[in-house]
Amino acid sequence: MNAKPGIASQQTLLVPRRITDLVGRALFWLLILAIAFYTMAPFAYAISISFRTNAQVLVSARYLPEDPQLINYQNLFEDSDFMRTMLNSSFVSSVTVVFSLVVGSFAAYALGRVQFKGRMIVLYTVLAMTMFPQISILSGLFAIVNDLNIFGSTAALIFTYPIFTLPFTVWVLTSFFQGLPAEIEQAALVDGATPFQTFWRILVPLTAPALVTTGLLAFIAAWNEYLFALTFTLVSKSAQTVPVAIANFGGYGYEIPIADRIAATVIVTVPVLVLVLIFQRRIIEGLTAGAVKG
Repeated sequence: MNAKPGIASQQTLLVPRRITDLVGRALFWLLILAIAFYTMAPFAYAISISFRTNAQVLVSARYLPEDPQLINYQNLFEDSDFMRTMLNSSFVSSVTVVFSLVVGSFAAYALGRVQFKGRMIVLYTVLAMTMFPQISILSGLFAIVNDLNIFGSTAALIFTYPIFTLPFTVWVLTSFFQGLPAEIEQAALVDGATPFQTFWRILVPLTAPALVTTGLLAFIAAWNEYLFALTFTLVSKSAQTVPVAIANFGGYGYEIPIADRIAATVIVTVPVLVLVLIFQRRIIEGLTAGAVKG
């Protein structure tokens, strides 16, 4: 007789709890939808504008194009100057990433696994290099690039881009090398492996997620960089990268280059999006590695 009131009271308590859980889930998904809309709506609207003509952009501000056209993309793919800037950006960004990962992995191994005096000073000095804005070192880099006789070429960009990609790469990879168990390295040395073999064949594969993550972020930074590209390729149109080309679209012969610019930004975003989709698993592993220890 006493069990039934107890069960009834428990059921009475469960009803408000279920309502609270449902309300919490609803608010959570509303927040997710709001964030998704806030971040994706501008890009979706840009894609919509890219399928209009320049005249239609000025006349109508609707979210969906009335008469979708591919004229903007056709103009861009037929423009040899724009396609050359795409190749320049791909080449410069790829070389910058390879250089940053190779040099950064060696430096991160030394800072993360080798004990020496001043190690933390060097590490924080590398971190401090990321705090300076690009404009503050532009004049000094301009003099160096000019003295090296590489001004107006892609070599100037390859020379200067690691200044902002390498410190970030070193700092991130150092934390990953520090998180690797010391027993792995000790076992390899006991088996007769040299320090370089241990680094190259054992430690580097273990840090593959970190290498992919930092490499992709370095690629995006180099791909989107504008200030150095504008300054060091000012006298040579053949060495310009995509951001500079998009900013100078008024000089390509288009009367009102609004839709053309937005179509170019969509094209420029596609390579980065493809890379993220290809390496998304590695990126997630790299971002979550080290979050849980034990």
